[in-house]
Amino acid sequence: MLAVSLLTTTQMVLGLLLYAGVLLWAAMRVPWIELLADSRRQHLFYGSVFVLFVLWLVRRDFDSGLTFHFIGLTAVTLLLNWHLAILAGTLAQLALLVLGLDEPEAFGINGLLRVLLPVMVTLLVSQALERLRPSNLFAYIFVSGFASAALAAVVTVLAGMGLLAWSGQMAAPDSLLEVFGYLLLVAFPEAFINGTVITGLVVFYPDWLDTFDSDRYLQEPFGPDDRS
Repeated sequence: MLAVSLLTTTQMVLGLLLYAGVLLWAAMRVPWIELLADSRRQHLFYGSVFVLFVLWLVRRDFDSGLTFHFIGLTAVTLLLNWHLAILAGTLAQLALLVLGLDEPEAFGINGLLRVLLPVMVTLLVSQALERLRPSNLFAYIFVSGFASAALAAVVTVLAGMGLLAWSGQMAAPDSLLEVFGYLLLVAFPEAFINGTVITGLVVFYPDWLDTFDSDRYLQEPFGPDDRS
């Protein structure tokens, strides 16, 4: 994530306005009556906020103002769907703000990077997979779980680099191979963490996953006498 010293005033204002608009849109799309009536759903939501908060505490702060940490929003998006995932990520980010680990001026930009982009990438990958209507369980695990998490991490890093280039705080990399190495370093662990969580949920609690079609993925295979 990015410190205020790495951003321009224009970036911070635009980031805050854009993130506030998306947050409002997400809040309007939440089925609040169903959420308030479903205690299990509430526990999953609050648990996701707590897990994200703890995960984001495991971070590396550099003197330059950059902060690296795992994201974890892919698993939360598949668990709660995109609107609740955005709200959960926002609450976790507010907790970091209260503890003084984040700067309020950069709240919008960091929200776009650590919350909105990973959620949107996961949503797009998941929707693209569902259009194909696969029945293979591993398609959901590896594409929606592992691949979308890796892609979300890559997109987040590239977006952060773009913001730094815009603000004049980053010089051009020496080679594309160097950039690829950095992307690989962030993509693999992000994919492993989120993919492992999704695998565990699919195996033990598939009904918890809002984006998982149990009727299709967990249907019994056809026997020889059932085929037409």
